Amino acid sequence: MTHDDKCQILLVEDDLRLASLIEEYLSGQGFHVYKETSGLKVARLTADICPDLIILDINLPGKNGLQICQDIRSDYQGPIMFLTARTDSTEQIQGLESGADDYVLKPVEPQLLLARINALLRRFRADNTASQQELMLGTLSINLKLRTVTRLGEALNLSSHEFDLLLTFAKHSGQVLSREYLFSRVYSRPYDGLDRTIDVRISQLRKKLGETSDTAHCIKTIWGRGYLLVAEAL
Repeated sequence: MTHDDKCQILLVEDDLRLASLIEEYLSGQGFHVYKETSGLKVARLTADICPDLIILDINLPGKNGLQICQDIRSDYQGPIMFLTARTDSTEQIQGLESGADDYVLKPVEPQLLLARINALLRRFRADNTASQQELMLGTLSINLKLRTVTRLGEALNLSSHEFDLLLTFAKHSGQVLSREYLFSRVYSRPYDGLDRTIDVRISQLRKKLGETSDTAHCIKTIWGRGYLLVAEAL
């Protein structure tokens, strides 16, 4: 499978050497990997970057992987894979019952890990909204095949980047999306921390939706965190 949109993986692993090896291998396969070592930071990081898949160790400082999985499952709808050295079958069952989609034992061959990741992503992509021909968002109708947007039957003249931005918001309606996440989705490259292009795109999109930053009801700025699309305001 190809990863033209830089599929994002959150790797939660406190073994720094193993985490670096996995990151290097998966990066070479076209993924963008975020690494985290503390169990206490996973929920916030998941909300900030909305990864396509989470790889989660069980033994973590601060909070163990089983508890993390239970805590984030109600908000995070993507696939979660446990990668752990624990071989006890009871714990494997607990892992799956906590909301995980797969349980992979260490040590694992890189090619097998990649195959399991791709299998999970294929299954989830088959079910998510990207497989639909059309999305309804408030009064907006978004045609994914034709890449067009209409509002009450009237076409909105969006650029390619504006369409990608709106589609990203549509897939995560009601969630706060960080500038870093939006940038990586629209431009298919990591955010450098300085570029403000995404802010300009959001301003342009707001205008085409009939609002400004001063009267932002559809796309709200959440200071210090990112942006939030409110479908009910469209």
